[in-house]
Amino acid sequence: MDTSPSQTAAPDVARSAIRKVSIRLVPFVALMFFINYLDRTAIGFAAPNGMNTDLALSAAQFGFASGVFFVGYILLEVPSNLALHRFGARRWLARIMVSWGIVALLFTWVGNFEQLVVLRFLLGVAEAGFFPGAILFLSLWVPAQYRGRVLMLFYLAQPLTTVIGAPLAGALIQQHGVFFGLEGWRFMFLGVAIPAIVIGVIAWFYLKDKPADAKWLTLDEQVWLTDALQKERAATGGNEKHVSARFAFKSGRVWVLSFIYFGFIYGLYALAFFLPTIIEGFQQSAGTSFDVLQKGLITAIPYLPAAIVMYFWSRDASRRGLKTWHIAVPAVVGAVTIPLALFAGSPAATIAVITITACAIFAALPNFWTLPTRFLTGAAAAAGVALINTIGNLAGFSAPYITGAVHDATGGYEVPMMIVGFVMLVSAVLMVLLARSKRIEPVAVELATPTPDAAASATRTRGSRR
Repeated sequence: MDTSPSQTAAPDVARSAIRKVSIRLVPFVALMFFINYLDRTAIGFAAPNGMNTDLALSAAQFGFASGVFFVGYILLEVPSNLALHRFGARRWLARIMVSWGIVALLFTWVGNFEQLVVLRFLLGVAEAGFFPGAILFLSLWVPAQYRGRVLMLFYLAQPLTTVIGAPLAGALIQQHGVFFGLEGWRFMFLGVAIPAIVIGVIAWFYLKDKPADAKWLTLDEQVWLTDALQKERAATGGNEKHVSARFAFKSGRVWVLSFIYFGFIYGLYALAFFLPTIIEGFQQSAGTSFDVLQKGLITAIPYLPAAIVMYFWSRDASRRGLKTWHIAVPAVVGAVTIPLALFAGSPAATIAVITITACAIFAALPNFWTLPTRFLTGAAAAAGVALINTIGNLAGFSAPYITGAVHDATGGYEVPMMIVGFVMLVSAVLMVLLARSKRIEPVAVELATPTPDAAASATRTRGSRR
């Protein structure tokens, strides 16, 4: 057995490199995602707490203003991610964050429905490309073997946005008149916009585009990461077409993954749409009322267990190796539990069922996002990830409207929630069929010993910095 230092040291170098990336990059990018999701959903907190009244918005006008965000977002999603590939993830992510922060800040002084629609559209334009760009950025730092765990840590920001963000938004809204006489909902927009601008500026200097640029990695760690990622790119992109954006648009696998993701996002937005209605129902059935902060805390209940389940589910996927059931089983659980929430006999039982739904959806999402970069690299990865996210976000535009329209036609939420369950079940079936076709397979990359070329490249890069 060969026990030379080059063979025995590699696992220690790998562990230390991934640990440093997880500590130095992932929490910061997750913070960016946290602010992103909070700014995107802030209108939902403002609407029932003064905005709709002050702007004289009807329910239809509010629904249109909420949904128009996705028009701008979808139109520029793929072009934005291709620009990220061209100009570099660090610069482009920082630019996106500052841009949406400025637009979000303008919501503080919105005066009517028309201005609200314009700002929501511009917010979608400004945010376009951030989420797939963040996924791609982390994929450029972490080999596929470790990617699920790292993306899970990143994705924790989304459920935690509701756990922390909902009470935070409620607390800001309660600060009525404390800042130049601003109404509470306007002060809330101000409070969630400023961090986006500040963190965006910091991101320009804090983030690095590749391991060889990171001074906080040792030379051995730089060499190991550089070599592992180069081998992975060679394995996924040995055929030049796997590097081109055109291949991503023509790939059947990309389109199937897009429709799988559509089902998960349809369920996610249906959950977000349904939960406020449930809370209103609690108030009516119990003959009580909740203040803004209490509503925020109730809204957060399902998401804390979801964050915990997501952590352990993704950890299991990393330990066993990602299996089809790591994605398909949560889809089935979500498909079954969303309609069941309508038939729960009490508020506590309803929240319990909705919590299971949230756990299922969030358990699948970080594992799902490890799939595209198993067979795409370069511009194809940028375009493919953006396309999948674009199709998925069509659900964010369509789910509230379909749910509302079917509710108006049937007089209840039973049929709309059955539709949500069916869409998620289709995602599970597509995932199984895709896996059985053997079109999504792990990338076989030997990560043991750095190559001389990679070592020389990392050494030259470090030397040039000096």
